[in-house]
Amino acid sequence: MTEKNIQTRILLATGKHPNIRLFRNNTGQGWQGQTSRDGAKLIITNPRPLMAGLHKGSSDLIGWKTVEITPDMVGQHVAVFCAVEVKTGSGRTTVEQENFLQIVRAAGGIGVVMRDESQVALL
Repeated sequence: MTEKNIQTRILLATGKHPNIRLFRNNTGQGWQGQTSRDGAKLIITNPRPLMAGLHKGSSDLIGWKTVEITPDMVGQHVAVFCAVEVKTGSGRTTVEQENFLQIVRAAGGIGVVMRDESQVALL
C-alpha cells in the first residue's frame, strides 16, 4: 500500500472522531508570475518562487485534537496540535521529519508516525 493510500485511510478514520481534525500538509516549491500560453506550454514571466506547506520536514497530516481541560478550567476546550507522519510498513522518517515530531511533542502537541489507520488511537 502506498503512503497516499494510507493517508486517505487515516483521514477517513479520523473523520469518525468529532474531536479530531487533520488536513493534508503538502510542502514544496512552485512558481508564480505573469503567465501566458504557447500551445500546450505555460510561460511564466517575472517568475518568483512560491513555497507551500509549513516547511521541509513538517508532517504529512496536521491539525488538532479537542480536549477538555482540568478542574480549574472546567468546560473549557482547547485544540492540541497534532502532527502525523505517514509511512509504509518499511518507510523511515528523515532527520527533518523526526525533528519536527520532537518539537511538536516538546511543545505539548501530539507528534506520531502512523503506518495504518488502526493507529488513530495514538492521537
